Amino acid sequence: MFLRSGGQVRFLRISRRLQLTTLSLLTIALVGWGGMTLAMIADSASVTQERAALAAKSKSIATAATKVEGYRQSVDELAQDLEARQDFMDTLYKTHFGAEGDKDADMVAPTAADTSGKAETLTAKISMAPEAAPLVRLEERQRRFALLLTAAVERRADKAAAAIRSFGLNPDQLARTAARAQGGPFVPWKGSKGAMTGELEHLADALTRMEFLERSLLSIPSGRPTMAPMETSSYGYRRDPFNGHAAFHAGMDFPGRHGQPIVAAAPGKVRYVGQRQGYGNVVEVDHGNGLMTRYAHLSRFAAKVGQAVARGDTIGGMGSTGRSTGTHLHFEVRQNDRPINPRRFLEAAQDVLQVQQIAKARFADVGNRG
Repeated sequence: MFLRSGGQVRFLRISRRLQLTTLSLLTIALVGWGGMTLAMIADSASVTQERAALAAKSKSIATAATKVEGYRQSVDELAQDLEARQDFMDTLYKTHFGAEGDKDADMVAPTAADTSGKAETLTAKISMAPEAAPLVRLEERQRRFALLLTAAVERRADKAAAAIRSFGLNPDQLARTAARAQGGPFVPWKGSKGAMTGELEHLADALTRMEFLERSLLSIPSGRPTMAPMETSSYGYRRDPFNGHAAFHAGMDFPGRHGQPIVAAAPGKVRYVGQRQGYGNVVEVDHGNGLMTRYAHLSRFAAKVGQAVARGDTIGGMGSTGRSTGTHLHFEVRQNDRPINPRRFLEAAQDVLQVQQIAKARFADVGNRG
């Protein structure tokens, strides 16, 4: 390199080594600057991506929060609807069974250990899902309602059982007879196993028992088979009207006019229409549970075999056919084809008849709804 200064020329020499060193330094500086620039660009892109991800998460959280709030509102609305329905069921219970909830609760009150266990379970459910607390409390309220309703149903079933015993019949024996006459295809229940709690299973069993006992009570022949105001011969020992010898009379005799209507003493199905030795013209009605009534010495028939009859339906006319000394009705009640005294059926106490009427009204209401 030549430098002129003040009319003088000076010579400056730069060695190759210095040149290479300078070039290397410049190259390193350029590379470093480029790397820093790229790193800044990369950092900027990463920050942008992180900001985008945070924005997406914030949006997702906001959406989830909205859903949770909607869920809480829907749970509250559902709980309010269910509470209103439960209030309605409680009102119906008090209307039909009276305000005896406290008494029923005492009858079926759980032990202290059971109460403590249920309280701990309730607390655990609420702590796991606080939003569902109204539904959990409603579940407990419905369990209590099931207990109250079960107690009321059992009281009504016990009244029907007592009425059946007043006729000299054993309700447990009738139940065993009915249990031997069951069948049908097996159709598995599609409901959830968890839906049938112990309280609901107990209620279902109580309703089944009440249903059977009240139907059995209605099938007992407690209605008078004729409007005749008196009887000429009772059940049991008597002197035979033809030969005067001691004899057993398996029914009751009611005198009347020829052709007077003879009616079914209880609902059932006609199983025999025709003649039997000594009885003359006979109609027999099967009332289920082994009970049958026989109407003998008829002048005419007004029913056919297989016909379903209700209490009070005309099945024949009074006559004097068979071994008879005059116009009358011979009326028998038989259980498993063995005669039993009809008097206990025809002279039922008023409270027993009232229980029958209540059961009859319930089944009539069920039939109308069906």
